[in-house]
Amino acid sequence: MSLTAILSHADIFYEMTPSQLELIASICTEKEFSYGDTIFAEHSASDELYVVAEGEVEIQIDPNIIGADKARVSGPQTIATIRRGQSFGEMALLDEGRRSASARCTQGNVQLIVVPRDKLITLCETYPELGYRLMYNVAVDLSMKIRHADLHLREKLLWTPGGQEEE
Repeated sequence: MSLTAILSHADIFYEMTPSQLELIASICTEKEFSYGDTIFAEHSASDELYVVAEGEVEIQIDPNIIGADKARVSGPQTIATIRRGQSFGEMALLDEGRRSASARCTQGNVQLIVVPRDKLITLCETYPELGYRLMYNVAVDLSMKIRHADLHLREKLLWTPGGQEEE
């Protein structure tokens, strides 16, 4: 399958025209990873967006990095599983800050499309309609992820042993 065809099925490129997808495909590269490979580590530099073409990727945080109670939580915790057509690393497009989590392969062969930030931003500036659509889609994607994280956090905060609510 061509890069353009894969990108056309990615949530982050929803409602892009074929010519816009061609432009984006022209700046992308493909990378393969194996089971257990780390794609990037928490707190590493960020300058790429990833789209899953095949396989699954787990997004993980390590509470021990910030000194969480080691008796309660041990090692990296998976906070999301990203599958075909989904993207991750999109915050790198917006702020160039450090990675807020790690990304790790959870299947034998994971194929990713790598979109470099600097080239994508140049496309957005050169083609404002493409830039608007992309940033709108990034905002929708991040909004959905924040809502999911909020729900997950509420479950953690409100859960009590034995299933009884606190009074």
